[in-house]
Amino acid sequence: MNRQDLISAVAEASGLSKTDAAKAVDAIFEAIAGTLSQGGDVRLAGFGTFSTSRRKASTGRNPRTGEPMQIAPSTSAKFKAGKGLKEAINNRRGGDDGWIGPKFR
Repeated sequence: MNRQDLISAVAEASGLSKTDAAKAVDAIFEAIAGTLSQGGDVRLAGFGTFSTSRRKASTGRNPRTGEPMQIAPSTSAKFKAGKGLKEAINNRRGGDDGWIGPKFR
């Protein structure tokens, strides 16, 4: 599923227009990214938790030359699936609409 597929699914499930659904999806992504960039976590009960992980600076090797090189510290995003999402994936439960996946309604 890509961004446009997600927008279409949100529009269909919520009764919103695709324009309004796109605004909603973008707002969610911006809120998550903004919270993570400030060092916070986003916890969605039954779905999962978005958080950040800090990597320290380290020394690596250039694969071509074998020369040692410094790898800069970085921060990356992590996602840990919640119980509801894990159950939905493992049990393949879904609704009566034929869609196999989590129902968070």
